Amino acid sequence: MAGRPIASITISFGLVSIPVQVFTAAESAARLSFNLLHKDCGSRLKQQYICVKDGQSVERADMVKGYEFAKDQYVQFTPEEIKALDAVGSDAIDIVEFVPLQSIDPIYFEKTYYLAPDKGGLKPYALLVEALRDSKRCAVGSWSSKGKQHTVALRSSGGVLVMQQLHFASEIRSADEIVVPEVTFKDAERKLALQLIAQQSSDTFDPTAYTNEVKARIDAAIEEKVKGKEITLTDTPRRASPNVVDLMEVLRKSLKDVEGSRGRTAGLTTRKPPQRATQAAARNRKAAKR
Repeated sequence: MAGRPIASITISFGLVSIPVQVFTAAESAARLSFNLLHKDCGSRLKQQYICVKDGQSVERADMVKGYEFAKDQYVQFTPEEIKALDAVGSDAIDIVEFVPLQSIDPIYFEKTYYLAPDKGGLKPYALLVEALRDSKRCAVGSWSSKGKQHTVALRSSGGVLVMQQLHFASEIRSADEIVVPEVTFKDAERKLALQLIAQQSSDTFDPTAYTNEVKARIDAAIEEKVKGKEITLTDTPRRASPNVVDLMEVLRKSLKDVEGSRGRTAGLTTRKPPQRATQAAARNRKAAKR
């Protein structure tokens, strides 16, 4: 497994304890960060904190943290008091229950980690992976790390344990805040919408089919700038604001466009079979010859 573990913890449920190592499962394509420079000499600028009351620059040694409990009223906390408020770090995930994975709304998913068996934990680890897979359930429990408490869900995927860090219910805004007026549809409109979905449907989601084109464009532009070249701006056509006059006509045109684009590409490109599937087919052919 690539990368280094960020923690070593223990999964605990009943009398079973499984030592595991925690690995980050994803690396976010963070937004490109630019530094502020002095235009005349190109040197970086130093950030300063200014007191809004007397206008003086304040050094870090003279700063304290405070919480605004009322408008412009703060209560101060010392570093020791803030540390005492943090959750006590735990080296264990205490499993509370097992639930169907589909019962957890994806809106609760926050971060994803891989868990690998640590020394002495291979057999119970493999057993839990298999049990979760066969039961089609995930384990839900609690874990404290870096001063914060987390609810986590453990699931089986590809022979390994995947840990989903979940948002708390109090962190999710209610959809009731979004007001959508009630609308009625004609049966023909609903039928065309379903046909459009069917035309663009796939049996599985292929994440490799989607690439971060913006990041690639930015990386290429940086390379050009490093070489001393100027970046040429190209106008990106903006989509016109939607003005739906005849919904039926728009749906029919959308269906026609999708059918046309699929017809043009059907004979030109074919998706390559997964490498594992290709290798398996080759082994089967060899075995058949024997």
